[in-house]
Amino acid sequence: MPELNYDIIIIGAGPAGATLARLLDSNSYRVLLLDGQPLRKAKPCGGLLAPDAQKALACFELTLPKSVLVSPQIFAVKTIDLGSGRIRYYPRSYVNLDREKFDRWFLGLVPDSVEILSANCLSVCRSAGGFSLKIRDAAGSEKALHSTYVVGADGANSLLRRSLFPKQKMDAYVSIQQWFKAGDRNPFYSCIFDPETSDSCSWSIHKDEYFIFGGAFAAHACREAFERQKEKLRAYGFHFGEVLRTEACQVLRPHGPGSFCLGADNAFLLGEAAGLISPSSLEGISSAILSATWLSQALNADPEHALAQYRHSSRGLRMKLWAKCAKRWFMYEPIPRSLIMASGLSSIDVIPSGTGE
Repeated sequence: MPELNYDIIIIGAGPAGATLARLLDSNSYRVLLLDGQPLRKAKPCGGLLAPDAQKALACFELTLPKSVLVSPQIFAVKTIDLGSGRIRYYPRSYVNLDREKFDRWFLGLVPDSVEILSANCLSVCRSAGGFSLKIRDAAGSEKALHSTYVVGADGANSLLRRSLFPKQKMDAYVSIQQWFKAGDRNPFYSCIFDPETSDSCSWSIHKDEYFIFGGAFAAHACREAFERQKEKLRAYGFHFGEVLRTEACQVLRPHGPGSFCLGADNAFLLGEAAGLISPSSLEGISSAILSATWLSQALNADPEHALAQYRHSSRGLRMKLWAKCAKRWFMYEPIPRSLIMASGLSSIDVIPSGTGE
């Protein structure tokens, strides 16, 4: 099978891969972007654009088209601690969107000079002068590729990280999410803590005519824990009904500086594949865009020293994510969380519907 040759192959066409493909110098590199999303099930995601991600878009003067937005836009999170039974509302500036449409819009920003191929990467290994990859395209045909540089923008369960950096171990959860008909219930966004079923968090959000519930759980007996948590939430007014769709994937949780792996020897990792995701909120879009921006700048300026420059540029982000490990302790440990919620610090009072003017 003859190999097709490229300068850079990017595995994954989410916000990280699409940003890198958009910013690389097309006069210097022949770039292939592998988009495996059309060939897989949708990734579980609350689909909320956090302030850090909004800021990352603003740096490029990017504005969201109406087509990626969903209704309603919600301005507070209903935080529920099932351990203590406390409920608090906290103001939040998220944008509610359709994550799949957002990713497709973002991919549409990639210039025509970049070749985009709907394909899954089956294997990647080092070879003479670079890297050899085997892929399977949408028609089921397998192809052999070769590149000088390879970039993993393929998420938590990154094939590139597992293949080239097998000693890099990261804490991981299974993210499970289900879709239901919204019915006539009042729309809300919630963040749920339940130390009996998970030491991470769960969430719910309304999107147009749908209600979504999801959470991050330890891999062992994750589905059982998910269902137990759903049963507990019925006492808090949650009505789930018929399951329309169930999604699941791996999600990472960095726990310190050793959780991040940016790459080595002309192989690079971006976004969550590199461990660049918030350990407190599990938000990763902002880190995906920023890490791809820094790598593009490094490769465009001096490819021979790109990794060193990428490490330097991302140092502040890695320190910020490491610092959020401390924030995570206050959020996820039952006693400090219960004390913070009991104090009402930074919370807002919600006036029940029908009691105001």
